[in-house]
Amino acid sequence: MSIAAESAEFPQDLIERWRRIPVPVIVDLAAECQIDIAIRPLCSAGRQPALFGRAVTARCAAPDFGPVLRAIGLISAGEVLVIDAAGVAEWAMIGDVLGGHLHRIGVAGIVCDGAVRDTGALAEMTGLSVYARHINPRGPIGAAGTEVNVSVTIGGCPVSSGDLIIGDDDGLAALTPAQAAALIDRAEAKLVLEAEWNRRLASDEPIGQIFGL
Repeated sequence: MSIAAESAEFPQDLIERWRRIPVPVIVDLAAECQIDIAIRPLCSAGRQPALFGRAVTARCAAPDFGPVLRAIGLISAGEVLVIDAAGVAEWAMIGDVLGGHLHRIGVAGIVCDGAVRDTGALAEMTGLSVYARHINPRGPIGAAGTEVNVSVTIGGCPVSSGDLIIGDDDGLAALTPAQAAALIDRAEAKLVLEAEWNRRLASDEPIGQIFGL
């Protein structure tokens, strides 16, 4: 079991409530939770699997990918491998071999602030959601690094082991336990409000009346 999975800071009922919340609602309420939009979903809109899971972090000094290997030894099904490669484009930190292993064991996805490769194969791994800043066919060199389950910065957003990572076609967000607890009622209320807007628009109510123009 990974370090992230052992943490009890997220009650299960809170995690389940967050499964319904899309990234745009999260970042509307808390811009500090947004991960840089330059870290993009691998698949096109409509084909990207939704991403939802607790973070297992790896901080790499590219081209060394030792932390990725060590994190994969700790990660469990349903979790997210979060790779801080400081945005380096010159070497991919993960590809289809390790990605295929993660897919086989049921990992939710990969977020890489750096480069990935073998993207065609990764995109075909049903249910494995991959986000990356760069694509580069050149692989890593060396595996001496050991920084796993440490606090990292991904696209300008701090992420700690066990934080909740949520991704969809629009982008990514990261929630600490404290943020998740503080924001969930407002996030659910925003979904109710948006549903009401849709209902009123469908009834041909004047738009100015709906939005208080």
